Amino acid sequence: MRRQKILLADDHPMVLEGVAKILEEHFDIVGKVEDGRALINAAKELKPDVVVLDISMPLLNGFEAARQLRKLIPDSKLIFLTMHADATYANEAFEAGASAYLLKRSAASELTKAIRTVTSGQMYLTPLLRPEDSPPLGNGSEKQVPKLKQLTPRQREILQLIGEGKSTKDIAAFLSISVKTVEFHKSNIMETLAIHTTAQLTRYAVAHGLAKL
Repeated sequence: MRRQKILLADDHPMVLEGVAKILEEHFDIVGKVEDGRALINAAKELKPDVVVLDISMPLLNGFEAARQLRKLIPDSKLIFLTMHADATYANEAFEAGASAYLLKRSAASELTKAIRTVTSGQMYLTPLLRPEDSPPLGNGSEKQVPKLKQLTPRQREILQLIGEGKSTKDIAAFLSISVKTVEFHKSNIMETLAIHTTAQLTRYAVAHGLAKL
């Protein structure tokens, strides 16, 4: 039987190595990357069967990466492996296209099972989430961060980069767009979120898992 190809994405090298050791006996680890942009590039090249990714990653967070991966590699399964034991995050993950959501603290006992489950066509949700908090598999919550959902993918990218402390000029260069375009998006983001300062935008991005302090 062909071994499944697994691509790993996490911004902590030690986590990547630990997860690889858990999986390498049963699966082929075809790549390990440390940010969301690198994940997109690696997925295009490697065409993995399964992507195991974190939520909080620099340059492009896991949710936005998952939305892009769904279009780039629609047959691949996406598994979120995260520290966030929160139904809001789980909802967002499934809405973004995930097939599984589990916690890093249970990776050793659950991750192989989760991969087997999703590659057989089923969904997987860690039992460590309390039943009353658990999202319905495959269905997003309409109550979740509605203002954030009103932003376009480009606006969410820019919001994350602002949250990571990048200047308007840096964002423009990174995304290959003009400074005026960045400023236009930033203004619309602030209007949509009812936020008035860059500092408030940064705090919002951190609070919603788009960036880290």
